[in-house]
Amino acid sequence: MKTLSRIYTALVFMFLYAPIAVLLLYSFNSSTSTIVFNGFSLQWYKTLFADGSTLHALYNTLLLAVCSSVIATVLGTAASVGIEKLRKGALRSAITATTNIPMMNPEIVTGVSMMLLFVFIGRILRINAVLGFGTMLIAHITFNLPYVILTVLPKLRQTDKNLAEAAMDLGCKPGSAFFKVVLPAISPGIITGLIMAFTLSLDDFIISYFTSGPGFQTLPIVIFSMTKKRVKPDMYALSAIIFVSILILLILYNIAQVKSEEKSRKRH
Repeated sequence: MKTLSRIYTALVFMFLYAPIAVLLLYSFNSSTSTIVFNGFSLQWYKTLFADGSTLHALYNTLLLAVCSSVIATVLGTAASVGIEKLRKGALRSAITATTNIPMMNPEIVTGVSMMLLFVFIGRILRINAVLGFGTMLIAHITFNLPYVILTVLPKLRQTDKNLAEAAMDLGCKPGSAFFKVVLPAISPGIITGLIMAFTLSLDDFIISYFTSGPGFQTLPIVIFSMTKKRVKPDMYALSAIIFVSILILLILYNIAQVKSEEKSRKRH
């Protein structure tokens, strides 16, 4: 059984990461061929950093991902605290179910409905070019919120409720007790939600496609426009850089989390 489980695990990882491994390999290909590897070269990385339009789309993507993930994390943390303070009942169940709708709803339905809403509001306010950075930011915050709440709520439930009360007994105000006691306890969930929201925003195409305007294009939309002809090999290099950057970020976060857990165990 152990041998079969190991083979199964190896096959799962192979199917998950084999396409990424091929992408990383062909980002160093000396030719434009996607079939034959003609030799090692850094020319596509040089071409990437010389392509102003692609770098501008990358800047737009990072700007949108950072802004939406930070705002969604702040709102999601506040919403999680509010949901946790509600008594168990119909209201709490209804709010939790409503919060999960954007996560369960198909992205194309969310994208089309939000586009119609923004266009409708634009007609009321008599704004012609309503779609742009603002509409994309609202859309990304909307679908990021449930994931932040999903990661913060379990940490709140694991936190001892008597800690905040003890801090207030020692002279802290409710707000000060939250920031000094509760917030550090749930910080792993907040950071996890922030990273998840950032990666989801970075990756999103369908909702971004329906809520974007001609003046603000993200990288997934630019790459999709290339598929009508042919994706340029410098996109392989860009995808490789993004993958390695996120991988390093996750490794560093996991190392920091392990160290913090070890410190907390030593204190206890």
